[in-house]
Amino acid sequence: MNLTLGMIGLGRMGGNMSRRLARAGHTVVAWDRSAEARSAIADEPQVTPAATLEELVANLPSPKIVWLMLPAGAPTDDTLLRLMSLLLAGDVVIDGANAMYKDSQRHASDLGAHGIQFVDAGVSGGVWGLENGYGLMVGGDGAAVRAIEPVLQALAPAPDRGWVHCGPAGAGHFIKMVHNGIEYGMMQAYAEGLALMRAKSEFALDLPRITEAWRHGTVIRSWLLDLTAEFLARDATLESTAPFVADSGEGRWTAIESIELGVPTPVMTLSLMERFASQGQGDFTNRLLARMRQAFGGHAVQTK
Repeated sequence: MNLTLGMIGLGRMGGNMSRRLARAGHTVVAWDRSAEARSAIADEPQVTPAATLEELVANLPSPKIVWLMLPAGAPTDDTLLRLMSLLLAGDVVIDGANAMYKDSQRHASDLGAHGIQFVDAGVSGGVWGLENGYGLMVGGDGAAVRAIEPVLQALAPAPDRGWVHCGPAGAGHFIKMVHNGIEYGMMQAYAEGLALMRAKSEFALDLPRITEAWRHGTVIRSWLLDLTAEFLARDATLESTAPFVADSGEGRWTAIESIELGVPTPVMTLSLMERFASQGQGDFTNRLLARMRQAFGGHAVQTK
């Protein structure tokens, strides 16, 4: 069954999700505050850009389905507040951004007071999702999830796999938070192992060939390894890449949640700390350590 839905937020994720939905036969009314983003999707069949949020809602049949792909926090909060005055009881709102699950629980309560159903959907797949499909971790009332099932099936790699109804509102974003914590740990392990091999100069190890071989038959093969092998084949030294690794909310939220629940997550948490170190947050710490060694033991200190 093909549906008509609204998509708010047409960045790398929202734009490609709109395209995938349209190519699966659904009709998408799309809005972004950026005229450039709206124009970029205007040529896609079955995607109609709206000039305003009000126009998007007005062009949806009832019960209306609206999917948000906005940054977590104020952009999402403000848009949901506007939607409360535009939607009616029985309509469905899906938040597909990387939101804190406690915010999603609050959003479900706020919208529910108006009879509007709320679904939180953790979305994984990045820029490759248009072609390969998206992994979807969904939270919300069963009736609301069933109402949008054709949309989930179209976005997923296949109708019968790659998406899961995890539980009540908030569960989808909680699972996506943990998913991203695991992602942090996997990335850190690959990076450390490859750095260790690169440092073993006596063997002159060919990292592109090794990572390519690892992709086939080994217990550590993965999509992350596939991507790593591909970019190392093009640039084995990475000399032009600054050693700065950004972090996102999910990594921090996962570490905080592990403390609140008393569940040890040393790999995920330490991988977050390593990202902080790459951002220069450990520089003053290391300066202090060097000076302490000098103070108590007369050890030499390197200067700039």
